[in-house]
Amino acid sequence: MLSCKDVTQLISQSMDASLPIGKRIGMRLHLLMCKFCSRYERQLLLIRETVRGIVATEGKSGEPPGETLSEEAKDRIRKSLRNS
Repeated sequence: MLSCKDVTQLISQSMDASLPIGKRIGMRLHLLMCKFCSRYERQLLLIRETVRGIVATEGKSGEPPGETLSEEAKDRIRKSLRNS
């Protein structure tokens, strides 16, 4: 039986590459019985999907989401910096 430490490492590895069938089966059996490792897997999946969404949003506008200013606001900042 795999330990929680082994399973968390396998979960991380499985995010990057396909695991051999024996390790996948062992991991899945452990996840059926261990709510903590199952929670860890869900959290990693959520983090991965969140980051993918952020990267996809950045790719469209070229700027991080939520950090865009209107052209008017940018002009006001430029004028204020010039006058300082």
